[in-house]
Amino acid sequence: MENLTVKVNGVEVSVPAGSTVLEAAHIAGVEIPTLCYMKEINEIGACRICITEVNEGRGFRLVAACVYPCSNNMEILTSSPKVIESRKRTLELILSTHDRKCLSCVRSGNCELQKLCKDYGIEDASVYDGATNKYEIDDSAAHMYRDNNKCILCRRCVAVCSKTQGIGVIGANERGFKTFIGSAFDMGLGETSCVSCGQCIAVCPVGAISEKDYTKDVLAAIADPAKTVLVQTAPAVRAGLGECFGLPIGTNVEGKMAAALRRLGFDKVFDTDFGADLTIMEEANEFIERVKNGGVLPMITSCSPGWVKFCEHYFPDMTENLSSCKSPQQMFGATAKTYYAEKMGIDPKDIVMVSIMPCTAKKFEIGRDDQSAAGVPDVDYALTTRELGRMIERAGINFNALPDEKFDDPLGISTGAGVIFGATGGVMEAALRTAIHTLTGETVTDLPEVRGTAGIKEACYKVGDMDVKVAVVSGLANAREVLEKVQKGEADYHFIEIMACPGGCVNGGGQPQQPASVRNFVDIRAERAKVLYDLDKSMPLRQSHENPAIKAVYEEFFGEPGSHKAHEVLHTTYVKRSVN
Repeated sequence: MENLTVKVNGVEVSVPAGSTVLEAAHIAGVEIPTLCYMKEINEIGACRICITEVNEGRGFRLVAACVYPCSNNMEILTSSPKVIESRKRTLELILSTHDRKCLSCVRSGNCELQKLCKDYGIEDASVYDGATNKYEIDDSAAHMYRDNNKCILCRRCVAVCSKTQGIGVIGANERGFKTFIGSAFDMGLGETSCVSCGQCIAVCPVGAISEKDYTKDVLAAIADPAKTVLVQTAPAVRAGLGECFGLPIGTNVEGKMAAALRRLGFDKVFDTDFGADLTIMEEANEFIERVKNGGVLPMITSCSPGWVKFCEHYFPDMTENLSSCKSPQQMFGATAKTYYAEKMGIDPKDIVMVSIMPCTAKKFEIGRDDQSAAGVPDVDYALTTRELGRMIERAGINFNALPDEKFDDPLGISTGAGVIFGATGGVMEAALRTAIHTLTGETVTDLPEVRGTAGIKEACYKVGDMDVKVAVVSGLANAREVLEKVQKGEADYHFIEIMACPGGCVNGGGQPQQPASVRNFVDIRAERAKVLYDLDKSMPLRQSHENPAIKAVYEEFFGEPGSHKAHEVLHTTYVKRSVN
């Protein structure tokens, strides 16, 4: 590819042809601030925070760096007096209609707008005070709220919902000064076909949208002596939680996380990876049964509640393709309130099951029908990684100084197969490890064809006398593409893994938020996924069927995978929903 020569603040650098001014500055080691820009998602040059001076031989002029292409011998000034004044004025205008209750905002200290105001010395936020629009907070959805009083109209949420997820339930309503982000006909988000993935929260630069916080309820349960409060943590949480405490992206904090949860007062600290291993036992068995007995194929995974809800809304005729297995979160909760409750002599009504998830859709999932194996909800509270981070911080726990501690037995025992559930392709790989062993007796622990952050991956594996064709999909726009091909007969698979969030759970809507300056230039998905694959490689047991705690739960309680009791406790049903 041809390279161009440009000067950034007087320093000559070589950049690939087609680079924007923003990208050229990054190559030169200079970060130009942005608010609306999100690489490959929202490249609209609307907010004007990235305004930069360029000279292409006709004198310096101001351009939007995020969308303006470089030309050969271009001169770029990223922080001239004119640039600084323009950005400062833009910030003052944004603040003129912004609800400035920063002290109580969930994003205080981690807000892109707040940081820019500090960086550019905005001392008087009321310079352009005047008429403002007032909005009611929309808390109609099970997983999140929307506060348009804090919205800066960057449209990142609109873009990720439409382009990345292929859903588009929010957009810009009205025009001019009256513009606001909302749903069609101003419906509450809970009335739409939103799938609760939370990707809009992940990209929002301010506190206009966030998950519903249930940390106070969990702390109240911990303080109740009549309750036994159990906690389970999803595999992706250990790969992201450290970011809440300033640790580098891709830091494994499994041990410190377990230690912090004990210090918060949970009675037992368990690992959702056990539930993932249990899911594999049931899912691999279900797949084999479908293949042998002419069941509905392709079978599609059911671990991602955002994907499941998407299927119910947009591909209702394919709900029969969904595995009937509950997700690892729900399987774990169901097992805790049946097998574990019986083993420990605890009334399931006295158990409070809390899950720590990288996913906002888990908040919706815990309220679904057919998720109450013991006559009470399998899981009582689903908290995001961010909520756990806030709990630890508010409790005054010095997270980075904590020792590494282990999960409690027996529901804290897991294998490498359970760990990799948090990355796209991990469920498929884990299921194939056990399915291949069950059918052929062979041990397979590495399937590189289904790894990586690509949105759509395909592979074919020889299992005995059968060629098993599989697909791995992450991001719901990609899911739509693959499922439409299946419906048209243009694609033929036996088994499909689908995760709602691009890159899988490591990039879930409940993970720590990273600013655009990081998201645009760092593959967060790959860095977090590496944590899980490194853990898998280091573990003595890497296949779900090898887990001694899994063997025990079948011997003592379920009998065998796919048994009547297993179906009563570990499997679920789906509904065909309309599109709103």
